[in-house]
Amino acid sequence: MTILGFILYLIVAAVCAWIADYMVPGRIPGGFLTAAIVGVIGAWIGGALMGSMGPELGGVSLLPAIIGSAVLVFCLGLFSNRAVLR
Repeated sequence: MTILGFILYLIVAAVCAWIADYMVPGRIPGGFLTAAIVGVIGAWIGGALMGSMGPELGGVSLLPAIIGSAVLVFCLGLFSNRAVLR
């Protein structure tokens, strides 16, 4: 993977995480860097759960990445709310 391919992968993963952030209750704390990290981990989770289905952009299967990011954002929202309540 080239540097340009890696940057494109990060951008697509961050956009998938941003879409997932609006789909589920809870918010991704931080800015673009946190969204990119959540997107990459979400793409990995979605790929493990669903495989590579749907359209692909920049090496990221979009549907599994969005669903995996939504699951991760939801879990992060649950844990961050518990930490705030204590």
